Amino acid sequence: MIHDNTPPFDILLVEDELSDAHLIKMAIRENKVWCRLHHAIDGVEALAFLRREGEQYKQVPRPDLILLDLNMPRMNGREFLAAIKADDALATIPVVVLTTSEVERDIVASYKLGAASYITKPVDIEQFIDAIRQLDSYWFTLTRLPKKE
Repeated sequence: MIHDNTPPFDILLVEDELSDAHLIKMAIRENKVWCRLHHAIDGVEALAFLRREGEQYKQVPRPDLILLDLNMPRMNGREFLAAIKADDALATIPVVVLTTSEVERDIVASYKLGAASYITKPVDIEQFIDAIRQLDSYWFTLTRLPKKE
């Protein structure tokens, strides 16, 4: 795929399950998504990344998109979503909830908190790879994202 000297998109994956994170990384590679994937294991680590707190985060890029699991220790996805949407410096970053939960109250709460999209993780590997392909096509081809600050 030719990218005409465009820089890769930056995606922040907020996911505590290492097997799910590995599957997402594999699906991104399989689909040749033009991105740099950054990984945080929970909302606390993700906020530190976004706010560039700590020496390891001083030079990290602002993500173009956040993929967010809901059920995590320390700070869950709902708490994280509420925190970034309340922060003017972070509120414009689109957040796609990518979770196993099909519970209606989780879907409604995520949208009320400012999620841009809600995707239930497919169990089948081929469906999962296809979901990431569609996510890439929508967010990085069809959608216009805010410029990085």
